[in-house]
Amino acid sequence: MTVFGFGLDSASSSAGTLLRHAEQADRQGLDVVSVSDHPYFGDRLDAYAAISVLLGRTTRLSGLVNVTNPLRPTAMLARTVTSLSELTGGRIVLGMGAGGSWDDIERMGMPRREPAAAVRAFEEAMTVVRLLSGGGDPVTFDGEFHRLENIPPSAAAAPRIWTGSNGPRSLAVTGKLADGWIPGHAADWLSDRYRWSRPIIDEAAANAGRQPSDVDTIYNLPGRITDRPLAQTRRDGRWLGGSVGQWIDELTGAVLDHGAAGFTYFPIHDGTPTDVLLGRWAEEIAPAVREEAA
Repeated sequence: MTVFGFGLDSASSSAGTLLRHAEQADRQGLDVVSVSDHPYFGDRLDAYAAISVLLGRTTRLSGLVNVTNPLRPTAMLARTVTSLSELTGGRIVLGMGAGGSWDDIERMGMPRREPAAAVRAFEEAMTVVRLLSGGGDPVTFDGEFHRLENIPPSAAAAPRIWTGSNGPRSLAVTGKLADGWIPGHAADWLSDRYRWSRPIIDEAAANAGRQPSDVDTIYNLPGRITDRPLAQTRRDGRWLGGSVGQWIDELTGAVLDHGAAGFTYFPIHDGTPTDVLLGRWAEEIAPAVREEAA
């Protein structure tokens, strides 16, 4: 089934709104809500604190940190997500990446990793999370960036891992290990970025003995949902939005013709209240695309 999500505003000044929108998304039938992870900004809520509270206020949707900052130690991240899984009946998706804002990450005390090292650490991190999940014997792991000595794994299964990968090396790691891929820079199914990136994932999946279909593509989609159709719904190869009907037609085509597995909507504000846009997304667009795609 196609996954529909909503990107929440994690500004500290909007904490009440974040929780209200998460509850609305849950009530109106969405599958996942996401928050960004930029702990070096003092005006943002901590992503995992926010996800923990909103999962406690909802009953059916999953939470996603889109994507987890490498400032978070991987072994502790594994404990966090498996604990959230146990507490919520598995309603957690783990977003991971090699890291992008390295100037900010370095300012917060983590030594800078050059791109190749960052990708190797990213690959190791996915391995460590899975080693510390799903029960079994204590784990010893002596990697380049991570070390475990006789650590018992959580009984909870590892969550689905969706990656935010952009460069060829991290795309190959995604194909080898991940469950889903979130194309960067709001790239969509008709973008040049998608056209050259997805084959790298597919080849790496095949080389690892997997099926390319083992790695879903879930798109971050900023855009407008308008009262009337727009004359132009794309610019420079990027989806801009349109009326409810235009969204339904476009996303149905993305699923049926391009294999899209999911979409996370980030509203572009044009004066329409966010709860109205969220309602259009959750109650009009998502059900119609699910029905058409089925």
